[in-house]
Amino acid sequence: MADVATRHPEVTPPAPPHRWSFAFEVVDLGRLDYREAWNVQRAVHAQVASGDRPPTLLLVEHDPVITFGRKGGRDHLRVPEDELRARGFALYDIERGGDVTYHGPGQLVGYPIFPVGRRVRDYLRSLEAALVRVLAEHGVDGIGSPGYAGVWVGDEKVVAIGVAVQRNVSFHGFAMNVHTDLSHFETIVPCGITDRGVSSLSRLVGRHVPLDEVRPQVVAAFRAEFGADAADPRAHPEEVDPA
Repeated sequence: MADVATRHPEVTPPAPPHRWSFAFEVVDLGRLDYREAWNVQRAVHAQVASGDRPPTLLLVEHDPVITFGRKGGRDHLRVPEDELRARGFALYDIERGGDVTYHGPGQLVGYPIFPVGRRVRDYLRSLEAALVRVLAEHGVDGIGSPGYAGVWVGDEKVVAIGVAVQRNVSFHGFAMNVHTDLSHFETIVPCGITDRGVSSLSRLVGRHVPLDEVRPQVVAAFRAEFGADAADPRAHPEEVDPA
């Protein structure tokens, strides 16, 4: 991925009470091994935080992988680690928030590398709002949940969210189950939540939904929620205290 030649000013977080409003690039990494994408993500994060490139949304699809956030989550594995590796799952401990989660084929993963400052809770709600927009494009009523970060349809999670913020800039992000093999989630207790399930967009709408259909919808939703040409700031009048 080429660097941006023009140097940008040092990134500073948006000042409350204004909504998000910044230009950002979109980079589609295609299907990429988790570790490779993680390395790209950290390199881009360093560039954004130092002002060497604008905010960037990375989109990617991963091979089967289980990741553990800062809360750990190995006690929420339903299959021993050796067996998981033998079945082709990679396992990584990473710096995002949250518990154990799964990524794999048919899932659209997004890593927004955005200047969010200390407005972490506000940022989480905005991520949820953008992804609720995408589900609505397919006639699905999703809802964000401050108690269980992500986007839900009833008691089933369709989009998992887990982020980290360093030097005022976010990384990690979201994973939307588009046509994911939901049986892979049976290897874990997703996010450590025992009384709720998971679903996919394809299952909810009753047809195979390709990632190529959803990618542009995600980009449009993120531009509406975060972009410099976003709607009237009165659309987000409520200020959230710094996390």
